[in-house]
Amino acid sequence: MITFTDEQIMVRDMIRKLCREKIADRSREVDETKEYPWDLHQLFVDYGLFNLRVPERYGGAEMDYTSACIVVEEIARVDGACANTIAHHQAGMCAFMGGANEMQRDKYLPRVGRGDYLVGFALTEPNAGSDAFSLTTRARQDGDGFVIDGTKCFISNSGLTDLYVLFTTVNPAMRRDGVTAFLVDKDTPGLSIGKNENKMGLRASPTRQLVFENMRIPAENLLGQVGKGWELVLRSLTETRVLVGAMALGIAQGAMDAAVAYAREREQFGKPIAEFQGVSFMLADMAIKVECARALIYQIASSVDKGMRDQHYYASVAKCFASDMAMKVTTDAVQVMGGYGYTKEYPVEKMMRDAKATQIIEGTNQIQRIQIARNLLKRYG
Repeated sequence: MITFTDEQIMVRDMIRKLCREKIADRSREVDETKEYPWDLHQLFVDYGLFNLRVPERYGGAEMDYTSACIVVEEIARVDGACANTIAHHQAGMCAFMGGANEMQRDKYLPRVGRGDYLVGFALTEPNAGSDAFSLTTRARQDGDGFVIDGTKCFISNSGLTDLYVLFTTVNPAMRRDGVTAFLVDKDTPGLSIGKNENKMGLRASPTRQLVFENMRIPAENLLGQVGKGWELVLRSLTETRVLVGAMALGIAQGAMDAAVAYAREREQFGKPIAEFQGVSFMLADMAIKVECARALIYQIASSVDKGMRDQHYYASVAKCFASDMAMKVTTDAVQVMGGYGYTKEYPVEKMMRDAKATQIIEGTNQIQRIQIARNLLKRYG
């Protein structure tokens, strides 16, 4: 069993109540319209969900990483898109905190601390997805600054984000050693934002293309050092992959809740279908998978809170297991509910679509398995 602190339980109960009273009823509507729910966005601002981990001296809540995972899980139980918005803001924040100097922190963190200022994470390109070293968005030094040209795609929260952590290369031939990060304000001349992608799931969470054309950035916006950007990518992806695991966990929990409630009420052959072994075993398998994912995710979150930063291997394990689990649980939830589960009248078909995204974002599960295997072979080498 996972043991949360009194503060973490308070956070969980607060967010669970918020989700039940304010978010759940909006989930289906915003999925249908594909419109970002600005009313819910304001709720997230009011509840401090965008400044969770900002230090108190900058106006933030300075919560621990476990609490951030709790928030994402609870929101995902009722709406994966809203959870994705929170999680990917944390991805940008993690990269920022990993590389920002004191001047940059003093400039930007008070804005994030207000609660209405979002930070984005811009890495993926049309030809640099799984092979992230193949970046072609290029930064060239020009006088006392840099000029950036290139394109990013599938960037979560684009259009909402106030400050992007942008990953470029100073020389494509250098691959990893060329990766360099910059801070880019949303109104920077030369930056344009593309159309919102029409996605299968997470539809109310905007995903857009970013285009950079002769965009000039002052040297003070360099995040960290030239050629050291990949270290920031790794740190951010490690924490964000666990958050995506928490999002998958929440989606699966929500689907299991719906399936169990339905199976207890739906009668066939004179008794609830939950009493048939075929259905009851499906529900039991859902519970086994959900509880295993929860134990794994919060064990890693606890390790991060204790200062154990070298969690790349476990983050990949958690993200891969939890997202595969969510896909299985949501698919089985649709099956338990039969024809009703396949309709939009019930939430499980949306949860199945949302769960699919968790197997892809922050590194596909095939990439996770490659990284897990490499790490495993080193241990036995």
